[in-house]
Parts: sequence; structure tokens; C-alpha cells
Amino acid sequence: MTVVQEEDNMTADGTTPWRIGTRGSLLALTQAGTVRDALIAAGHPAELVVVKTPGDLSSDPVQNIGVGVFTSALRDELASGAIDIAVHSYKDLPTAPDARFIIAAIPPREDPRDALVARDGLVLGELPAGSKIGTSAPRRAAQLAALGLGLDIVPLRGNLDTRLRKVTEGELDAVVVARAGLSRIGRLDAVTEALEPVQMLPAPAQGALAVECRSDDTVAIAALTGLDDAATRAAVIAERSLLAELEAGCTAPIGALAEVVESLDDEGRIVDELSLRACAAAADGSEVLRASAVGAPAEADRLGRALAQELLELGARELLGAPGTDDTAEARTERSGDVPNLQRSRPGAAEGRISNPSPMENSQ
Repeated sequence: MTVVQEEDNMTADGTTPWRIGTRGSLLALTQAGTVRDALIAAGHPAELVVVKTPGDLSSDPVQNIGVGVFTSALRDELASGAIDIAVHSYKDLPTAPDARFIIAAIPPREDPRDALVARDGLVLGELPAGSKIGTSAPRRAAQLAALGLGLDIVPLRGNLDTRLRKVTEGELDAVVVARAGLSRIGRLDAVTEALEPVQMLPAPAQGALAVECRSDDTVAIAALTGLDDAATRAAVIAERSLLAELEAGCTAPIGALAEVVESLDDEGRIVDELSLRACAAAADGSEVLRASAVGAPAEADRLGRALAQELLELGARELLGAPGTDDTAEARTERSGDVPNLQRSRPGAAEGRISNPSPMENSQ
């Protein structure tokens, strides 16, 4: 564990800075730096502490290393008291709760879309059949294959600079990465196309940060509460509860995107609604299940779980190859509940079971 020394973070009375744990990549340091800067601006001195994780030490695909490879070491340091706060890319956290910790803040989310970085400034539809396109995520690979463009999809590891270099050096024709990461490290200039959700739904919680502390650390919780964004929290809760209900990990070919949007109630008043879209795909892209719904932001957890149940009814468990459960129908109903004001929503792409859709079908 390495402490990144900061300057002038001590208060005049010698208050000990908050120790913020982070991975050592440029992206992770940049993300944690935003939390540090926000705490300092609020009068709380803070410094970064770099923690090496198993994911940083292995070049294997994430799905082969296991869930939590980028978060377990940070949580170990947090539990031991070596750090006070951990900053995670929220999508990397396991969906199972850990009673030792609390997500005290979810700051405003970056643009959650995926981004294409292609040679010669090409967009996705301009890449010729057979083009080599790199991605680290089964979710992206499945949705790319489902578009029916005849692309050669290859696995990809390494930090963002390494991935971009594979395009500039001609090893790959294009890569697909999270737009949020490129934004945070100041490389949006490399993006040739931001992929709309109708083409590719992002990973649950993509673009969001989870700022975590020990659940019994009331002082840290109080300090971090001011960094929380209610709309981002509602969206992420809906997306992550859907993932949890599907009993799938962060590397499963599942996409989800929730947004708080303005709507009109029956009396013509402007109200906030939570719109959730989701998909589950076969690993080879041969089938994609899509569903969407809207509900109240306060019901984000139940909205996500109810939509997951709809995907399961469409055949998501068989499509994903997930193990069955011993839950009874009554138990599943009790866990999901009836979501007040739950409405089916059909924004754009047709929902239900889609087999080998053409690019035109996916763009409607």
C-alpha cells in the first residue's frame, strides 16, 4: 500500500486527513481525486492511498479472475482501518451487500454510454465486415454480435491508454470502452462515436462512483453525505437491483440504464419518474431479450427487481446459463413486491425476444 502525498491538506489544528483508498491507474486516481477535492472543498483534509488489487496484477480477462477483483483489496484495507474511505467504479462491486460497509455517497454520474474509438474516424456502421474490434466485456461483445455487422470481436485488457494505442498502432480497427473513463482522463477527443442505448445498453452502474466507508463510521458518513446525488443513486439502485435479481455478476451479458425524467401526473403536474431499460443477451449475440418500465424514484429497488422478473419470464435464466434457484413463486413475489405506478415502457427498440436482429432493426 502506497500513500500518495498531498500538499497543504492538514488543517491549522493538525487534523488528520481522511485516507481515501484507490487503485493506482490514471483513471482510478482521477476518480478518487474528485472525491478528495470535494472533501477538501467542504473543509475536510484528505489524501489518496494507492492499493494494488488482484485485477491490477493479472492480465487475464476479468470474467476469468472473478467478481470483486478490483474491489476486494480496497475493502480489506477499509475493514482493517488502514484507509477511511474507498472509491470504486460502482459497476465493479459485487451485488451482494456487505454489512461492514455502506455506500455513503454516489456522486453525479458521468455519461454512462459506451464509446467507439475507431481508426480513420469511422463510426460503427462504417466499419467493414471482418474489422477487428476489441472489448473487455461479454456484455459489449454480445450486443456487438447481435447487431449483425460481421465484426471480428476480440478480447481486450489493459488500461485505457493501452487500449487506445492498439487502435492507433493498427493492431485493432476499433475498441469499445466506457465513455465515462475517457471523459475523466481527458481523452474524449479519441471518441469516434458515442453508442446510443438502442445500439448498446451500458453495464449496470456504468459511469457511477461508489464512495464507501465503514458502516459504523458515523463521522465519515456525515462528511460524505454532501457528495451524494439523489438522481444518480435512484438510477444505480434500479440497475443494480435488476442485476442482483437476475443473480448475475458484473461480467454477465446484461445491460441496464435508468434515468430520472420529468413526466406529468393525472392532474397535469410535473413529477419525476424513473425510466429503466434492460437487456439480457446470449454470449454469442444470437438472442437478446429487452424490457423496460417506469416507476417512482423512491421505488428504485423494487422497479429493478420487477423488471428482472419480466426478463426471467421471457427466458433470461436459460439465455444467460444461470443456475436455477429454490425460490418459490411466493418468495420471489415478496422480494420484488408490487411496484406502485409501475408502467411498461417501450422507448424505441422493440422489446421481448429478438433473434439475430439486423442493424436496421436495432436502430429503430
